[in-house]
Amino acid sequence: MRSLFTAAAFAAIAVASPALAQDVPAETTADTGTVAEAPDGSPAFGIEPYIAIRGGWEQFDSEPNSAGIPGVSRNNELNGSLVEGLVGFNVPLGPVFVGAEGNVAKGLSGDIDWQYGAAGRFGVRAGDSGLIYGRVGYQWVNFEKRVPTNRDFNDVTYGAGFEVGPKDIGLGGITGNSGFRLRGEVSTFGDFHSFRPTLGIVTHF
Repeated sequence: MRSLFTAAAFAAIAVASPALAQDVPAETTADTGTVAEAPDGSPAFGIEPYIAIRGGWEQFDSEPNSAGIPGVSRNNELNGSLVEGLVGFNVPLGPVFVGAEGNVAKGLSGDIDWQYGAAGRFGVRAGDSGLIYGRVGYQWVNFEKRVPTNRDFNDVTYGAGFEVGPKDIGLGGITGNSGFRLRGEVSTFGDFHSFRPTLGIVTHF
């Protein structure tokens, strides 16, 4: 009887082992996929470099500020449209991310000549490929003729924005996980001395 029971037990183990061998890797793979991937299928951990181009507008207030920008008439505030290029990287950390970027902007009209700076970003990953973030950095601004000096004025800059990918705006299946995102942001120079909304396209690698 003991021998029969032992034989039956070994037979049961032998029959069950292939099924267990199939079930465990599948479960592990599913669990790994959930943990190791973002909703858009990209890795949850790593480095994501990107480039971006965007356009916007910046208007400075009329008061002199700590950056040295002189005061102007309230009816004649320093402002202008601009186009900007950015190079940076994100470090995804599961549901959140951190990153850094550099920017160079050229004024198209109005009083702004050049701008350049660097900033760090931090935020959360949302939807299939979206980001919601805050941004803190340092910015240099050079104006055209209305400011009687060719110096660059510099101060802290900070703001908030979003990025939304193809699936998040209903383009899934047309472009797929192409790496393109729409980016919108509002930022300011110094202690709320300017208002700077921008909109553009980001592509990541």
